[in-house]
Amino acid sequence: MEPQVAELKQKIEDTLCPFGFEVYPFQVAWYNALLPPAFHLPLPGPTLAFLVLSTPAMFDRALKPFLQSCHLQPLTDPVDQCVAYHLSRVKESLPELQIEVIADYEVHPNRRPKILAQTAAHVAGAAYYYQRQDVEADPWGTQRISGVCIHPRFGGWFAIRGVVLLPGIEVPDLPPRKPLDCVPSRADRITLLERFNFHWRDWTYRDVVTPQERYSEEQKAYFSTPPAQRLALLGLGLAQPSEEPGSTFPERHFTTLIPKKPQNPSRAWLGPQVSPPASPGP
Repeated sequence: MEPQVAELKQKIEDTLCPFGFEVYPFQVAWYNALLPPAFHLPLPGPTLAFLVLSTPAMFDRALKPFLQSCHLQPLTDPVDQCVAYHLSRVKESLPELQIEVIADYEVHPNRRPKILAQTAAHVAGAAYYYQRQDVEADPWGTQRISGVCIHPRFGGWFAIRGVVLLPGIEVPDLPPRKPLDCVPSRADRITLLERFNFHWRDWTYRDVVTPQERYSEEQKAYFSTPPAQRLALLGLGLAQPSEEPGSTFPERHFTTLIPKKPQNPSRAWLGPQVSPPASPGP
């Protein structure tokens, strides 16, 4: 990895990783090469970008302390606002640079997603994006089948949160990093895509590979609860997080972190040609 990329990656990791996030560098050109022009990022191909995803640890290390710090003020989406807070800290940690952050839920006025998060995760080498085209002679006929990313260590127990773009920083010699194909067999890919598309509520697609860590029962309960009821769930039943260095947040007014609506209808699922199933939660 180029020294400049390694240095920037380390700085971003220092800001995000203690709170349960992972960071992966990529070139804008790698992303644009897989998509039609309407979905391209409008930057020179060698521009440096970083994919940000959350691991199961984010719930305890970031979300719960975040909610405590703002005293359960009215929040439109606690997870999105927590992620927005942490991504804003990346900008603050690199004040000398021009930085653009695109969260996974953001859309243009015409509702076209600003980022196709699973494509970005694949080109960054973070997680393999399994799609129908990856199954030879697939059995689904005319059914619509959405794709899904699988992380080599967490399986499906993670969420893609967005990208950090660094306009003006070009890294033409950055070597591409292929994602690990952790579901190599046709039979397992069929099982994965069928579980994701038709049985996502039972969580089993996330275990297509044996994960090093899963969501806790508390976290699963949170994401299984209808969004309108989640704050009540957290307010009544949230366990106290462990007190670790850096686990507290400054007092601040969080209304500026409310995500702009409408949100990306595809979230972290898909490319432009297929509609995703209903959300199973991050």
